[in-house]
Amino acid sequence: MNKTAAVIGGGFAGVEAAVQLARRGIHVDLYEMKPHRFSPAHSSETLAELVCSNSFKAERLASAAGLLKTEMERLGSLCVECAKQTKVPAGGALAVDREKFSALVTSRVAQIENINVIRREVSELPEADCVIIAAGPLASDALSPVLNTLCGEGLHFFDAAAPIVSADSIDSESSFAQSRYDRGGEDDYINCPMNKEEYELFYEALITAEGAHLHDVDKKKDVYEGCMPVEVLAKRGKDAIRYGPMKPVGLIDPRTGHRPWAVLQLRKENDKGTLYNLVGFQTNLKFGEQQRVFSMIPALKNAKFERFGVMHRNTFIDSPRLLNSGFQLRKDPHIFFAGQITGVEGYMESAASGILAGINAARYLSGQEPVCLPAETMLGALSAYVADESIKNFQPMGAAMGLLPPVEEKIRDRAARYEALAMRSLAALEAVMVEEKL
Repeated sequence: MNKTAAVIGGGFAGVEAAVQLARRGIHVDLYEMKPHRFSPAHSSETLAELVCSNSFKAERLASAAGLLKTEMERLGSLCVECAKQTKVPAGGALAVDREKFSALVTSRVAQIENINVIRREVSELPEADCVIIAAGPLASDALSPVLNTLCGEGLHFFDAAAPIVSADSIDSESSFAQSRYDRGGEDDYINCPMNKEEYELFYEALITAEGAHLHDVDKKKDVYEGCMPVEVLAKRGKDAIRYGPMKPVGLIDPRTGHRPWAVLQLRKENDKGTLYNLVGFQTNLKFGEQQRVFSMIPALKNAKFERFGVMHRNTFIDSPRLLNSGFQLRKDPHIFFAGQITGVEGYMESAASGILAGINAARYLSGQEPVCLPAETMLGALSAYVADESIKNFQPMGAAMGLLPPVEEKIRDRAARYEALAMRSLAALEAVMVEEKL
């Protein structure tokens, strides 16, 4: 096959995509702008540079992060392989020596015959039979006009995002389903009411909670002002959020027959109704503080946070409108996207998207249809989320058990339920790998 591919970006997604293409006999030009130009977050010349953490989260299979890494390993992930070779003690997490990990990835890529690493900044799409854009969340100024041309209004800044909780962790006895003034479907929103005493305790905890550190690149006014964190709004006065995201008007608590003192509304994040977004609760609190403070809301006392709220500069595309679940651009099938620019959140999630984009780019070049992994797999569920056109306000998402469809058998114990989900996932992946010869 005398086909060529270009991959833009030498981060986790770009590396994995290039490796998948090269293993299938395709010549790959892998473009990386370092060391000639660095983003505000990067400092090393190596590929797959770790910036904000050396941890790839839990290793145990019965966890979202552990399941995703196991699936990636079975699909031939270079990043997971290198992570295990540079592992450092971290309890139940897979953590690595940052410098050794990135150096090993760089060395391994250099040894692959079909990959040519080109160290220069890209300002236009390279000439190739297919192109994978894996430019990361801090795409360069030279590349941004190209992205604007391809994506139009589908290119966003990610400001502050609200947390997401799993539906099965919401306390049904402390909540009720109702749209404000009964406008809309009765299950469009789950309402989490609070009385005056509960609200005042919550309010004091919220305004005194510790915020996350902001990097200089995240402090720019145009990244911050458009989406005010709930803790900032709360500091304007005790009733500021009661007249804002927690306003109780148009709602009646069926337990009391009266309007609550304050209400947090949860909105469906996906069609399956397995995930709910905390409406208006975009935040920059530390993750532990989010868990502590938001769990003070009675309906969220046992909440499983599938994604915590975050605030930082993060360029990403409106993937549900632009990509299919194979990470392929719908309007121009020779172009693929991978990594955080697609709206996956996390190192391994980015790498996983690169694996699937690389596999599907190779299939495109050989005249095959893209492979869509089953929704029962973590990577399949994550890619389905990225391409889910029912999502109205698309925001980045990492691996989460709440993305998976529930098992048929009702399992009350969470650990046992996650174990069952993981085993089903691996069986589904194995079946597809055999059928599609992956």
